[in-house]
Amino acid sequence: MEFCPKCGCILAMKRTKVGCPKCDYVAKGKIDMEMKEEVDEGQVVAVVDAKGTNVNPITDWDCKKCKSKRAYFWIRQMRSGDEAESKFYECVKCGKTCRVDD
Repeated sequence: MEFCPKCGCILAMKRTKVGCPKCDYVAKGKIDMEMKEEVDEGQVVAVVDAKGTNVNPITDWDCKKCKSKRAYFWIRQMRSGDEAESKFYECVKCGKTCRVDD
């Protein structure tokens, strides 16, 4: 990578010569410009399928359908901002969902 001696900007390829994109400097002679990019392909990214996995936290809650004691929960603002949010519970065992408004 070469830099402009006048302003310090990175030199770029103009039509036929290498020059500064900020000022009027044009390099004299041949300049070897090489661009490289290193990509780390060893990194694994986990994908969560919305239908296959529930990522919500689990809490203690009594399911009325199957009598299970554990459920996923989440909170959502369903009404205006000055009113309380709604809590939703989904049973871990049977999948029954219940909305609780305080």
